[in-house]
Amino acid sequence: MLDYAWLVLAFPAAGALLNTFLGGSLGRRAVGWLASGAVALAFLASLGLFAQLMGLPGHERSVTVHLWDWIRVGTFQVPAALLVDPLSVTMALVVTGVGTLIHVYSVGYMAEEPRYQRYFVYLNFFVLAMLVLVLSDNFLGMYVGWEGVGLASYLLIGFWFDRRDASYGYYADAGKKAFLVNRVGDFGMALAIMILWTGLGSVTFLEVFAGVEKLAAGTLTLASLLLLLAATGKSAQIPLYVWLPDAMAGPTPVSALIHAATMVTAGIYMIARTYPLWEAAPAASAVAAWVGGLTALLAATMALVQVDLKKILAYSTISQLGYMMLGVGVGAYAFAIFHLITHAFFKALLFLAAGNVMHGLHGELDIRRMGNLRARMPQTARLFTVGALALAGFPLTSGFFSKDSILFAAFERSPALYGLGLFTALLTAFYSFRAVFLAFWGRERDPDLFARAHESPAIMRGPLWILAGLALAGGGLNLPRVLPLLEHWLEPAVGALEIHAGLGLEMTLMAVGGLVALAGIYLAHARYVQEAAWAQGLAQGLAPLRPLLERGWYVEDLYRAAVVEPLWALARFSAQVVDRGIIDGTVNLVGQLHLLASDGLRRLQNGLIPTYALSLFVGVVVAVLYFVFG
Repeated sequence: MLDYAWLVLAFPAAGALLNTFLGGSLGRRAVGWLASGAVALAFLASLGLFAQLMGLPGHERSVTVHLWDWIRVGTFQVPAALLVDPLSVTMALVVTGVGTLIHVYSVGYMAEEPRYQRYFVYLNFFVLAMLVLVLSDNFLGMYVGWEGVGLASYLLIGFWFDRRDASYGYYADAGKKAFLVNRVGDFGMALAIMILWTGLGSVTFLEVFAGVEKLAAGTLTLASLLLLLAATGKSAQIPLYVWLPDAMAGPTPVSALIHAATMVTAGIYMIARTYPLWEAAPAASAVAAWVGGLTALLAATMALVQVDLKKILAYSTISQLGYMMLGVGVGAYAFAIFHLITHAFFKALLFLAAGNVMHGLHGELDIRRMGNLRARMPQTARLFTVGALALAGFPLTSGFFSKDSILFAAFERSPALYGLGLFTALLTAFYSFRAVFLAFWGRERDPDLFARAHESPAIMRGPLWILAGLALAGGGLNLPRVLPLLEHWLEPAVGALEIHAGLGLEMTLMAVGGLVALAGIYLAHARYVQEAAWAQGLAQGLAPLRPLLERGWYVEDLYRAAVVEPLWALARFSAQVVDRGIIDGTVNLVGQLHLLASDGLRRLQNGLIPTYALSLFVGVVVAVLYFVFG
């Protein structure tokens, strides 16, 4: 099976190609099921790779599958090869497994979409690009997948390029924003690859990791920080997170795919994949940890005041990615991947449940207009609540185990980072259930909207029940100190985490984490269901912060003032002065001079004999003067 690892890539590629060239003659339903089946087959192929690796001893679970020689230019040699190891196979299972459920959901959700064929071609291409990213055995191959994911996100975020509304503006602009912001991070990755190749003469992961000791400490730190810059773009960390909330302009299944299984997880995967660099560059790891912790807190505060259901989930994704970045920053690579997996389960569930709400309310997302939707959409209400419980870290859900494992690792490295993460967990539980209680509980705030609400069809609910089961039970993948299956599985690819604290301390911290989650849910219930006086008073006391949070800590305003407007001013200057004034002016001047010269010559070449006689006479005089006085 390992020799056929390329099938994981071939199936979504075939799906995209077949739908591109034959989709018009297949029929709408066939297009959707062909795309879904292609990703499902890739999932089965990934399962085959997983089974093969499980049959090998732990130290042999890293196999390079060479496909062909890709680049050979002097000493610069790059193969087209796949690295099949526990980390790449785990990521492939997440991408294809969750991706399959999202494809199936899309068959129903996008049933009335005029660009149905194009949508599924883009979706298959998105999965293909992510699989190239996670399976490549070298930096350059990963970079191809990295850029492919960026292109696919641009196409899908701006899929409804002809739409515009008050929340997102022109949808096409949201796609451009994602594309341009990510280019900043991509520049960092390109520089890092150049530095590593210059220092070690290779871009293959295993060769680079074997030669880490040959690089100077400063070079390693610089390369790692540039990789961190790349991760802040793809994985929406400070300061490059601003594209992600606007990415909600895309179809809801696209939001689920971007936020759960592809793209935003790429930066976390990349750092886990390159962990030997980070182990040798502790300063860069410390920066990554603080970037993650601060991103988690900042995004959680902004989620508190959002009224668009999808934007609440978007800021939640940024915050959870902050936890993952915190995990890799403190060296808990396996725990970060654990949270990446559980987050894929419950965040895909939440987004698709939000899609059910949009479907049932004819596109409405403002939670202030909702209320008591559980009476009209009981299954969606239950599914969304399950996702919110896992996101909040409710005890024994998947999010509880994965998030608390990161917090425990952070506690060992820095109590300050632990405190930051714990406070963020309180906010997470609060805003998660703020969305639950405002949307599905309480009174009907808009009777007309409530009357139109209806449950989604079975094809849109089926994938959600699978995700709900995974969101509840996914913590069993890695029960700390009891059944650390994922830790042991990933150890050959990401190393082992040294735990110095005793089991008692770990259990105590887990209990604290569970109590914090319960406290956040209770606060949300008191504020939005009971409408208790003390909760209302607390909200009034914090009201002065609301404008600050609604404006996103003025980060967008800062970007507009410091980056966007100066670039527009430079563009206008370049267009009017440089392009039209200097470049066009120079070209036009040359043209005018030629016209003047040709006009003078035209006057001499007028066909009149006296003019030619005069010209001949002048020529003879000039020739005589030259020979006499020359």
